[in-house]
Amino acid sequence: MPKQSALWLSLCLSSLAIAVSLVAATSVTTAATPENAIAQTNPCASSNPCASKVGNVGGPLAQQLQGKPVVVDIFATWCPACRNIAPTLSQLKREYNGKVHFVVLDVSDRAKASQAEARARELGLGDFFAQNRSQTGMIAIIDPATGNILAQHRNNANRSAYTSVLNSALAKK
Repeated sequence: MPKQSALWLSLCLSSLAIAVSLVAATSVTTAATPENAIAQTNPCASSNPCASKVGNVGGPLAQQLQGKPVVVDIFATWCPACRNIAPTLSQLKREYNGKVHFVVLDVSDRAKASQAEARARELGLGDFFAQNRSQTGMIAIIDPATGNILAQHRNNANRSAYTSVLNSALAKK
């Protein structure tokens, strides 16, 4: 009887090992799939692919944003990186109140993402939003006169990464 029990135990453990292997392989394949739509998995989990990325949002921003640097936050309530950078953004909003425009584009769900897309188009950020809508936890600092991206970071809670760029932009005004 003990040999039969050992055989059953061995069979059960083998089945469990195969099941775990299949789950792990499926998870790796799923994680490697690119998401161009609103990412409902965890786009914040990657490293900081946006750090020091520069470019242009497609031209000058809307008149209502002119005269002050613009900080754009791609936000979602379910994003751990967004929660990580929230205290830094709160400090920046207090420190630069009245000196900088802060724009939050909330992509927490489809309805909010649609509202954010409409708002982005209205502000001259339509192309930027289309390219970055799945990059939650991403902050960009933009020169509204030219549309140039002065700095762009993802999941970066280092306050000085933002203040150095903002102070430089404000000194040029």
